[in-house]
Amino acid sequence: MRNLLAFVLFLCVGWAADTPSALSENPRGWKDILPAPSFKHWVRVSIPADKPLSEVSQWKVDRAKGVLVCEGNGGHEFLRYTRVARNAVFHVEWKYTLTEGRKNYNSGIYIRNSADARIWHQGQIGDASGGYLFGDTLVSGIRMRINLAKQLIEQRVKPAGEWNVSELTADGNRISFWVNGAVTSVFNNCEVPSGFVGLEAEGYRIEFRNLKLKMLP
Repeated sequence: MRNLLAFVLFLCVGWAADTPSALSENPRGWKDILPAPSFKHWVRVSIPADKPLSEVSQWKVDRAKGVLVCEGNGGHEFLRYTRVARNAVFHVEWKYTLTEGRKNYNSGIYIRNSADARIWHQGQIGDASGGYLFGDTLVSGIRMRINLAKQLIEQRVKPAGEWNVSELTADGNRISFWVNGAVTSVFNNCEVPSGFVGLEAEGYRIEFRNLKLKMLP
């Protein structure tokens, strides 16, 4: 009987109630930041910062479809929006291009990054994997790696080929990652007060849409 009750409790804990995205809950106050084809207000940053950028950009915009495409063939990069954000919500919808024989799909969504991406806070996204926060941030004023994979609350990321909806929220010293209906990861000790949002290229073709930014008080 005890084992049965424990099993029922496990199931109940696993069934986290869906919560609406910040965008759907309150559609006011958002700025559409999908790049123009010229990429005005966006800049490419190599990772690591001292590595030369590819001369040919792996990023392109299809305004008719409302999609930003990363071909994933130009090296490790941070595509950075040029406006500094302090407290903000970054809404991103994304989908990997399903490719036969490929696995370990890998990319990320950033908030409160430094301009050169030496300081970064990333919502990890993969193929039915990820959904947690990690990065190089300040811990007692010293740059250190954090990885909250083991504290993942619930796996919400969909398989490659399907659209996902996600939001990174930075508010005070708290950064949270909401994915497909629930907050899946929280970092409560952010010492970096402001920075840049952006997207990661890391060798896989991925599409992004509905890039929206909302500044919080």
